[in-house]
Order: sequence, then C-alpha cells, then structure tokens
Amino acid sequence: MRDAPSYELSYIQSYDTNNTRQTLAGSFLQRSHLLLEMTLPCDVACHRVLEVGAGSGHHLPYVKQEFDQYVMTDGSDDMLKIASEKYASQLLNNSVVIEKQDATLLSYSDHSFDRLIATHVLEHLPNPVQVLKEWNRVIRPQGVISIVLPCDPGILWRLGRYLGPRRNAKKLGIAYDYLQAAEHINSIFNLIVFIRHHYEDVSELFYPTRVPVPDLNLFYVCHIRT
Repeated sequence: MRDAPSYELSYIQSYDTNNTRQTLAGSFLQRSHLLLEMTLPCDVACHRVLEVGAGSGHHLPYVKQEFDQYVMTDGSDDMLKIASEKYASQLLNNSVVIEKQDATLLSYSDHSFDRLIATHVLEHLPNPVQVLKEWNRVIRPQGVISIVLPCDPGILWRLGRYLGPRRNAKKLGIAYDYLQAAEHINSIFNLIVFIRHHYEDVSELFYPTRVPVPDLNLFYVCHIRT
C-alpha cells in the first residue's frame, strides 16, 4: 500500500495564491468572504471577534464592522506565520491577536466573544455537531456565528472544481483529488441539516443562484444567533 501524498506546504502556498489572485476560482472565493460581511445583520455588536481556521488571514480585510479586538486563530504554524507578517502593524496595537488554536476544542472561557467567523472550515472537521456546540459555548447570548461553506459535493461545485482549481493544483504537483477527499469530510447536505436542526435563528444565503438548493450553487453563507 502506498503512503498518502505529501502536500501540506504546497497546498498552503496554493491556497493563499488562489484566494488573492484574479482567477475565476479566486474571484469566487473572494466573493464568498464579501457576502458573509454584506449579509451580517446590522444590529449585531461585535466588540470582540474570534475567527477559527483563519489560515493566513484572508477574511479580515472584508470585515467592515468596527471591533475592539479580532482574535485570529488557526492550527497551522505555517499559516499563522504568514498572517503575522501580513498584520504586523495591527498586532502592535493589539487590535488583532494571532493565536494557535484547535477549532474543535478552544481554550477560551464561555461567552468570551460577540461573534465567531468560520469561512471554509466546518467541512474539514470531524464531529461537526460537537464543533458547533463548542463554537456556541464561546459566544455570548444573542451573539453570532458566521459561516461560509462550499456546496461540496453539489453538482455546480464539482463542475467548478474541474474548471480551474484542480488543473492549477496538478500543475504544482498537488494530488488534488486525494486532497479534496481527505479534507472535505463533511457534505454540505449534512451540514445544512445540522445547522437548521440545532439553531432556531439562522439567516441563509446561497450563491450564485440564490436558489436554496446546494446542487445549484457554489457557496452557502449563514449567520446563526446563539
């Protein structure tokens, strides 16, 4: 039996590039970050914000609402190193804090934050219901959990994957199909069921068709009132 392919550093570099460059895949990824902020309810006070699975800090530039402190977390030292270089000035005045955290078992006390942001994270994590419970724990009552998910394995998502990201990854020697199988362990169809079952107050948006059917969209965006 062959060993699993080694891809972590190449994947990190590729993901960082795809989120920032002007390609079709990059533009759609950027749009998903923008939509999360555009759809945030205007009455939400977000003095202290926690982002889990923040990677190298793609989402922060899209946050327009004022905050006192933005705590950016990830489990990858390589990702956090890039983020620390990117936000060096904000780190100096403590408006941004960068910490290594396990998104499934956070070290913060109950009700520590007003808002939690998770963009393209929950599809990667085992036991998603338990993860949602953990995220809920650290958010104050009437706070918000903001989530972006890929509509994988929906039809439009699988088609879009073949039109760009797969080809680009393979050029870099990344075993893309293996990577997706190993990383995207939770189906969008199941995750939506879990979110809708466990929370009563959920505002949702599908993109790009806005029709509430995962097969016809690339991304699912939601804000959950705790």
